Amino acid sequence: MARWDPYNSSGMETLRSEIAQAFDRAGPQFAPMFRTAFLPGRGAREYPLINLYDDQNSIYVEALAPGADPASFNISVAGETLTLSGEKPRVQGEIKPEAFHREERAAGKFVRSIELPVDVDGNNVTAQYKNGLLLINLPKSEKAKPRQINVQVA
Repeated sequence: MARWDPYNSSGMETLRSEIAQAFDRAGPQFAPMFRTAFLPGRGAREYPLINLYDDQNSIYVEALAPGADPASFNISVAGETLTLSGEKPRVQGEIKPEAFHREERAAGKFVRSIELPVDVDGNNVTAQYKNGLLLINLPKSEKAKPRQINVQVA
């Protein structure tokens, strides 16, 4: 005797698929009214997109921000939080909104706060903008750096 599982039955899967398709068709019509992020899409996304990694001495942030105005960047560190802000300028010229057939590359001001894994030395942070990437080097504070402890043999 086979046991009925409502989550594996083909009827439930078909219903789930039809509901997902209905939301997909309706979603973009409402996106400008309910946009919750700098980038267009189904849900809120952070901007700029980042990679965050570290080594023994520093934390590195690579923020993807093509087309952003480097002069508008503001980088601040408070405790273990890095805040990036700036502006991505709108299309040059007098283009009316109704002239666009697609507008997927959003523009405007952005702010993003990132929790850092350790305490950093905020006085020695460096940043550069290169090929659409904002590269930030955050040296770890002395108390966050690993220490070598010698073991004495008795």
